[in-house]
Amino acid sequence: MDYAVLTGIVLVAGVVLALVAQWRDWRPPLIVAILVGVAVRVLIMYTSAIDTWQPVDFVESFKPAGEAILRGEDPVLASEGGWHFLPTIPYVYGILLWLGIPWEYAGRLVTVVADIVLIPLVAKLAGGPKASLRALQYALNPLAVLIACVHGQVEPVALVFGVAAFVVARGPGDPDRPGLVTDVVGKFRRGVAAYGVRASIPRVIGRGGMLHRALLPGPGDSADLRRGALTGLLMGLALCAKSWPIWLIPGMLLLLPNLRSRVAALFTTGLVPIFFLVTLPIFAGTSLDQIPAVIHTIQDIRPIVGEYGWTPWFTGGDWALRPDLASFGTNLIYVSVIAVILYWRRADPIDMTTAILLVFMVMTPRLGAQYLLWFMPFLVARPTRFAWPAILAASFWAGYGYLYMTQFDVNTWWLQHSYWSRASIVLLPILALAMPWGRRIATAPPLARTGGLPAPTRVKSPA
Repeated sequence: MDYAVLTGIVLVAGVVLALVAQWRDWRPPLIVAILVGVAVRVLIMYTSAIDTWQPVDFVESFKPAGEAILRGEDPVLASEGGWHFLPTIPYVYGILLWLGIPWEYAGRLVTVVADIVLIPLVAKLAGGPKASLRALQYALNPLAVLIACVHGQVEPVALVFGVAAFVVARGPGDPDRPGLVTDVVGKFRRGVAAYGVRASIPRVIGRGGMLHRALLPGPGDSADLRRGALTGLLMGLALCAKSWPIWLIPGMLLLLPNLRSRVAALFTTGLVPIFFLVTLPIFAGTSLDQIPAVIHTIQDIRPIVGEYGWTPWFTGGDWALRPDLASFGTNLIYVSVIAVILYWRRADPIDMTTAILLVFMVMTPRLGAQYLLWFMPFLVARPTRFAWPAILAASFWAGYGYLYMTQFDVNTWWLQHSYWSRASIVLLPILALAMPWGRRIATAPPLARTGGLPAPTRVKSPA
């Protein structure tokens, strides 16, 4: 990498400025945070585009996907399995290439624009008097700059739609309230206590029961349905960019006001990927008999481990096909996510989502550096006690790989990789500490938005 020193200086200066802003409690206008983010990203995008070193997947997977769209071919099949997602982003790649923009810029323009849009969305996600401070801190986030501007990975695209879905789901100043898990479980328990098991089940699922009443139209229901549908549309677009935003869906549902809006959100969330799938013959030139092969390629994830976390210590720090480790780690993720949802079921849905994403990073058997960006907008918007140690540790580990290891030839790179990948285990306890352990229960605002009545008092979580 030719511009590693310049990039490193910009990133370190940004971190220092973000920490000083935290210390001095700076709250600049939002436009200032956006302009700072634009300046940093445009500079690093330019130096990365003219660099002689380019990321392997950026050249060998992303570019062929865009070129396939130009040829009227399916990007999943035409790029020999290099693109494992729906062709939503390759459509944009194809348009930019068709306009004559060089790939080194076109491939990064998609992610840089998305990451810039994330800056005001982080402010919206944070809310309150420090919203612009959080926007500035995300604008200077070193990992976000590396992923969007240097690597051109599509995580910012998935995040811009995912975070926008959270902003829409929460609505304008909604009060904190019990989420879907707490609401359903609590009503079911009260039904059991009042009527017994046999009587409570019909009252939950039968005609006139809790679920039946929840699905009936009510006052202001059309507005809630539109909100749920728009939320689902945004989350569906996030899933069209990559598959991992599925972990954002529980928090999205908790932010919506009622069961009907949640059903609408789930419906539109699933409808958007289906639309892009069934329109492949129209927009990507995919024949109908090729669609099963496309679905198989998208779902097929090779069990490559050894890049990050605990698995490199079983592989000597090298990549390896280890189905045993991949299967064990995947099951560990499922169990951990369920535990997190139950533990944070009364928390702010953003805090619960942060916990889900962080526990994924701790338990996962396989990960690329770009995955560490998943939790950044949420952790920056609502920082925990160990948020900055986690941000700095993740950014330093990724920066070492992007800026330092790229200075060497292939053999030396692999030697460095064996140490770098195993060193990532140090991140796991830091990321675990960064989870919102002190925020298991959402604190209600002084006044509810509707009616001006006092909000319910905070209650202790049941043992």
